[in-house]
Amino acid sequence: MDLTQEQRALADSVADLIRRHPPDSGSPGEFWRLLAGIGVAGLAIPERFGGAGAGILETAIVAEQLGRALAPSPLLGSAVLAAQAILASGDADACSRLLPPIAEGTLVAALAWTGREGGWDPGEAGCFAVERSGGGWTLTGAAHYVLDGDSADVLIVAAGLPEGGIGLFEVSPDQAGVEREAVAAVDQTRRLAVVRLAAAARQPLGTPDEAGSGAAALTCARDAACLVLAAEQAGAAARALELTVEYTKARVQFGRPIASFQAIQHRLAELHALVASARSLAYRAAAASPGEVTLLAPAAKTYCSDVLSKVAAEAIQLHGAIGITWEHPAQRYFKRAHGSAQLFGSPAAQLARIADLVIG
Repeated sequence: MDLTQEQRALADSVADLIRRHPPDSGSPGEFWRLLAGIGVAGLAIPERFGGAGAGILETAIVAEQLGRALAPSPLLGSAVLAAQAILASGDADACSRLLPPIAEGTLVAALAWTGREGGWDPGEAGCFAVERSGGGWTLTGAAHYVLDGDSADVLIVAAGLPEGGIGLFEVSPDQAGVEREAVAAVDQTRRLAVVRLAAAARQPLGTPDEAGSGAAALTCARDAACLVLAAEQAGAAARALELTVEYTKARVQFGRPIASFQAIQHRLAELHALVASARSLAYRAAAASPGEVTLLAPAAKTYCSDVLSKVAAEAIQLHGAIGITWEHPAQRYFKRAHGSAQLFGSPAAQLARIADLVIG
């Protein structure tokens, strides 16, 4: 799809910021402040809550550029996943209080949701809630793979309710009964944490006992995150391919660049077609109408995961031994491919969602 002049300007602004301030040259917090300074944190947040009121497509445009650089930032975890969960909760007070600073980039929120198995099922959660007789709620359990969970300023915790269903709760990470632990992930550019709660007192978002409200909010948040992640994966695949093409033009074997060999050209051409189709689907899905998102979000996530994995693997192969060295960026794209494929549901889980929607 063709981008508007404003959307192209947004992509250029983010790309220029990354060139002037490489993400790996300073602290992640400083890079995020620079990004937030050009308004990217509030793109998918409505104007009435301090955001730009743009949408998921504009956020995906930013994510594509961040994916190219493998730039660590709370965009996916805070400005998309957690923000969309808060918005979908329908809690006007929480939206008015939390979304404006998230949109400004001054507050980082993390959605603590899935258990150790990483299913990202809206009907399941790694924590459970108990209503106290004197009023209020306490939460117990552990949420895994929490994006930016070790450094977030506020936690949005999904928890199973006593009568069934899922509720969302706002948790201060500094209170007693909350333990956060950063975990070593394959992809070191993606910050993940385990959040453990031990009878932590908490404030609910919306009405916890309203049937299906928490699961519906998680579904909305997961779909939005899948759309943005797909664009990020498309950007990473495009940059991995560019690096590979540059290398094959410079690498000389038998007295000529290996890019001149027909077998190499065929492999690069196939990768180019994959990258172009991944980008096309990612943007088409990000621009989908509300009725299309349920199907297009898992489709884009599945396809872009597969394309990034294939391109990153071929990049390693075509770079030869240097591609797996710590100093070369090829191995970083390979790790990003395998890590991001499992976020918000594995490709197999996404395909199962599509099958349920199409076949019933």
